[in-house]
Amino acid sequence: MNVLPDTSVVIDGRISERVSDGEFEGATVLIPEAVVAELEGQANRGQESGWNGLSELQRLADLADDGDVELEYVGERPEPEAAGRAHEGEIDAHIRELAADHDATFVTSDSVQAEVAKAKGLDVEYIAPKTDDTEIGHLAIEEFFDDQTMSLHLRAGVAPMAKRGEIGEMHYQQIRDEVSTEEQLKEYATEIIDSAKRSNEGFIELSEDGMTIVQFRDYRIAVAEPPFADAWEITAVRPIVKTDMEDYEFADELKDRLLEHQRGVLISGSPGAGKSTFAQAVGEFLADNDFAVKTMEKPRDLQVGPEITQYTELSGEMEKTADSLLMVRPDYTIYDEVRKTDDFEVFADMRLAGVGMIGVVHATRAIDALQRLVGRVELGMIPQIVDTVVYIEAGKVEKVYDVTTQVKVPEGLMEEDLARPVIMIQDFETGRPEYEIYTFNRQVVTVPLNEGEREESGVSKLAKQEIEREIQSVARGAVDVEVQGQNRATVYVTEDDISYVIGKGGGRIDDIENRLGIDIDVRTHDEKPQSASGASGANAGGAGGAGATRGEVVTPEITSRHIVLPTDGHAGETVEVQADGEYLFTATVGRGGDIQVSRGSAIAEELERAIDREQAITVVGA
Repeated sequence: MNVLPDTSVVIDGRISERVSDGEFEGATVLIPEAVVAELEGQANRGQESGWNGLSELQRLADLADDGDVELEYVGERPEPEAAGRAHEGEIDAHIRELAADHDATFVTSDSVQAEVAKAKGLDVEYIAPKTDDTEIGHLAIEEFFDDQTMSLHLRAGVAPMAKRGEIGEMHYQQIRDEVSTEEQLKEYATEIIDSAKRSNEGFIELSEDGMTIVQFRDYRIAVAEPPFADAWEITAVRPIVKTDMEDYEFADELKDRLLEHQRGVLISGSPGAGKSTFAQAVGEFLADNDFAVKTMEKPRDLQVGPEITQYTELSGEMEKTADSLLMVRPDYTIYDEVRKTDDFEVFADMRLAGVGMIGVVHATRAIDALQRLVGRVELGMIPQIVDTVVYIEAGKVEKVYDVTTQVKVPEGLMEEDLARPVIMIQDFETGRPEYEIYTFNRQVVTVPLNEGEREESGVSKLAKQEIEREIQSVARGAVDVEVQGQNRATVYVTEDDISYVIGKGGGRIDDIENRLGIDIDVRTHDEKPQSASGASGANAGGAGGAGATRGEVVTPEITSRHIVLPTDGHAGETVEVQADGEYLFTATVGRGGDIQVSRGSAIAEELERAIDREQAITVVGA
């Protein structure tokens, strides 16, 4: 009988155990040179697993001397390049080939290895691994961490860097003088992935060409390598603080709100502000109060208790995860993080199905988190999907918004027939309205209600843009607009355009006034006051938006991989891309005069939605 073990069972000492039990007595044990190389490398790095494996080889040698087994070393020692790709399966594949070549029973404690070997037609004996984690000590990269280290950043050719400090006051700093080498990072990567496979406290979250993400104990570790990255890189992140609800402002009010009935909550803030830490506190509070709580994460790194099951993508799709969770029917689900359009749609579907949802969203202001829903879901459904927005800054609850719907005349409009559904965003503590979101002449607008923001960003700015669009559609020359207050505006056009703009019997301008709810006075450019002329000079070419150049309307071309925006005369320039005058993104035009946006990106999704809504796509000089 020929027996060929892989590294996992040698480290665990399972072959000598089988010989002592009589199962492998008299067998020929074939040890791959690749296994010896792996064990030697681990021992040289001071890893206990390497020394355990070498001790097993010595035990097998002693058994061979006693005549209990025959011991042979087979195969060739792997090249350094293959050793560096051990986590990709290069060495595993080589060991399986040796088992096939020698017609040997392949013995492993790696469940993935066992399944692959069976699929290859090998005779496989799977021995469940020992789960005593005392065999797996600290990872070598843990020596870079101290109590205030949140993340470690290692890159070949660069000195080690780390983010250290208190939440909200993190500093990205160099922590050692020696430059990391590619060989060091390959050794770290091999140890990390091997430990994740062997430990019941670790697993491989993602394994793709060039990128592997591992969860090991409290660490989330990403290993990137060429060609995906331009150099070997390891990033390890861990939580440095664990909180509960009592540690935050408005704790009692928020707890009452969450317990009242299932809610839709967005937890927002900048990177490193403490959003996930707060989400963990919310999840454990809900679990402690008789709610069934699950999570949806990619990767899974929330530090929650064992009573909360953490789910990731099912077959690469969060939509399938959501379908499964709807069968499980949790009371609350924490979605960390909601970023792409698909994420928002899944979040909305689960919320509308009656599941309480806690979503973690990147945003630099509390209102920005809510605005990310605009255009992704139907406007009128937003308050049913999200009724609470919590903004975290420097680890503290900085702002909480209550989101509701009212049918009313929007702030600043006066005509009663302009009443419409308006999403009201109110300060949770004071009850004072701070924003309104509603449809204004076919566009969704967000209007701040505090006095400091209203003049620049309120209805007057929106009205100017809409009036300009309406007038420019019938005028042939330049159009300037001045808004006086909330309900009056003056439009300046060329003398030849006066009759076109006013229309027969004033019908055209009356129609525009009724639609916008604003009184419009039409005059020629010669009647424009000197101060207005100077202020509006930038609009002499028919500007669109608040003081911006109207821009060039382009016709997007959609290919299998890109959305191409052809421009005229903008090669090499930095431009803004707008949809119906609303800013989408800034780009640099290529030398061929085109802007190319890769499909599947967040920008491309927004652009495709604008195209689907038949909005005018314009390119404006930045």
